[in-house]
Amino acid sequence: MRPFFILITASIFLLPLKAQTLYFPPLTGSTWDTISPKTLGYCQANIDQLYEFLEKNNTRAFLLLKNGKIVLEKYFGTHTQLTPWQWASAGKTITSFMVGMAQQEGYLSVNDTTSTYLGKGWTDCSPKQEEKITIRHQLTMTSGLDDKVQDHYCTIDTCLIYKSDAGTRWAYHNGPYTLLDKVIEKATGQTLNSYTTQKLKTPTGMTGSFIPFGYNNVFFSTARSMARFGLLILNKGKWNENQILSDSAYYRQMVNPSQNINKSYGYLWWLNGKQSYMLPTSQTVFPGFFNPDAPADMFVAMGKDGQFLNIIPGQQMVMVRMGEAPDNLPVPASLNNYIWKYVNELQCATTATENEFYKETVVQIFPNPASDMIRITSDQSIEKVEIFTVQGQKIKSSILQAKEISISVGEMQKGIYIVQAKMTDGRRWTGRFVKQ
Repeated sequence: MRPFFILITASIFLLPLKAQTLYFPPLTGSTWDTISPKTLGYCQANIDQLYEFLEKNNTRAFLLLKNGKIVLEKYFGTHTQLTPWQWASAGKTITSFMVGMAQQEGYLSVNDTTSTYLGKGWTDCSPKQEEKITIRHQLTMTSGLDDKVQDHYCTIDTCLIYKSDAGTRWAYHNGPYTLLDKVIEKATGQTLNSYTTQKLKTPTGMTGSFIPFGYNNVFFSTARSMARFGLLILNKGKWNENQILSDSAYYRQMVNPSQNINKSYGYLWWLNGKQSYMLPTSQTVFPGFFNPDAPADMFVAMGKDGQFLNIIPGQQMVMVRMGEAPDNLPVPASLNNYIWKYVNELQCATTATENEFYKETVVQIFPNPASDMIRITSDQSIEKVEIFTVQGQKIKSSILQAKEISISVGEMQKGIYIVQAKMTDGRRWTGRFVKQ
């Protein structure tokens, strides 16, 4: 009996990888470099299926950036490139960024007690209970204040009731978060909009502003402005050559687990790829990834009605979705995950020529997605296998005649890769796999 697969060792080599340089659009005007979807192997039919799904689910704007350049940009209905739209709770990430800026400039520390800026008695807690609440607890949704009050958006003291000591309970609670705006204003001596314009919008070319709605301050901007913010965060707080957020420790804390209760929550950012997660209005800890069909290294700003800003460092990708949603969830994670199902299928499986060959020859890659190793099987003898990034950079190559091959991929970065197999009769097959 022949072995089930042949392990390729010395015949496979890893070529040095060069980081792709991020592109940053001009601060003014509508010029923004693009990448043709075809260069990434995207099929128009698959793009159309994505757009159809987005339209059916009340999407207003969708953008996909790769290395800072626009790959996909689509507006639905009367929405245009210049139409402002609400960020809802996705705007929490701007507040998080501005707290980092205020700390960087010495106006505050995340370890300061909140009463330092809001004064004693800003809650209905006892002085001892209130004194335990810090800015960090507001950033991490661990204030200990009761999220089951009649109006969890309420920011007046009678609504901010003790539930548990700060840091001992995670609960998605808008009231304590919203008061971070006043903390920033008291600390800096500027309005939230003024400080945001000075430190974030002007250096990046973003437009938009916070607008009061009841107890809330809701950020409104265009989809491209949201994409600009995503590009800044992807580049770790640096816009082109301008390091805006230089507090690297704060950046790491912002996009990594901020406490041990909800491992999928940073400083107002949602984190994928963790061992468990919690959801708003619930104290249940669910096992597994927050968005199982999204890249494990993704972190995301999410808001009501499906306002999404996805950051994927391993693929240097930013994805924006603005609009309405068929449900009324405060954080509609399932919609984001469904979008990823379509994004994962954007690449063509084969070319037209390869389709003819595919009908004759069965070639399979498994497991897919893969973490350590992929196996390639064929009913024809394979002479050569090459693996490319979606930008076309070859990173592995093998020369070996066999029908069953196993290739180590554990050292490769997370993302989507193209596999080309050349058969001994000269015909070629192209497929793809996801490294997770």
